[in-house]
Amino acid sequence: MDTYPQKTCSIDRLLTQPKLIAAAKAGIKTQQRRDGVYGWPGEEFALDGMVFVITELTRQSLGDMTDEHAKAEGFPDLVTYKDIIIKMHAGMTWNIEHLVWVHAFAAKENT
Repeated sequence: MDTYPQKTCSIDRLLTQPKLIAAAKAGIKTQQRRDGVYGWPGEEFALDGMVFVITELTRQSLGDMTDEHAKAEGFPDLVTYKDIIIKMHAGMTWNIEHLVWVHAFAAKENT
């Protein structure tokens, strides 16, 4: 996919929780799922002075998530991820057909 919709939020809002920021900085968290688009491939963002770059932006249903995807989100497994996400979003249910945007990212190498 090389045509993306408009952003629905600023890339600076992609990761905001301290535990998830720490996981990204440690290289454990390499993806963030959002309902909208926060950044496009090639776009950079900073977390506590460390620069990251969006490497890929894809669409995925919650039902297609695996333990591997949950680990890339910084969680030990899919069951834990689902439990925490549902607790974080009041009134949310886990709808396997719900589509989200997967923002894959990596720390930018110093050049």
